[in-house]
Amino acid sequence: MKTLWAPWRMEYILGQKEDGCVFCMAKDHRPEYTLFVGQATMVVMNKYPYINGHLLVAPIRHIARLDELNLEEMGLLLKTVEQSIAILKKVMNPNGFNVGLNLGKVAGAGVEEHLHFHIVPRWFGDVNALAVFADVRVIPEHILATHANLKPHFEGMDPSTWK
Repeated sequence: MKTLWAPWRMEYILGQKEDGCVFCMAKDHRPEYTLFVGQATMVVMNKYPYINGHLLVAPIRHIARLDELNLEEMGLLLKTVEQSIAILKKVMNPNGFNVGLNLGKVAGAGVEEHLHFHIVPRWFGDVNALAVFADVRVIPEHILATHANLKPHFEGMDPSTWK
């Protein structure tokens, strides 16, 4: 039997869970995970990603459902998703993306109280036997290194220029 060590997981398993919404806290208090905060949307890195570059795009307002968005927020949310994908293409050169919402616990939402899109970059060959047979993912780059690579590109993102 082979052993795969992932000691960083103990922080998640045994660590004290923060009270409050992770998205609401991220926009003001978690700069190491926050890439962009605009007037109506934000982009944060998933602290426990499926793969490097796994981003979460959320409205600033603390809402849980799509029907709670106004038309401006809905447009800005999708535009932020589109801009985030463009940055990931430029910086990480993935072959494709999984983009989606998990609405409700039964659908897999880990944070169901704050609506958010997942953007998961994908590369040919990134699915291997570990994920299929052992429910293990290999993430080759530390989250802070990924943040350092992406952050300068999000700092240049200007919603006032979006069409």
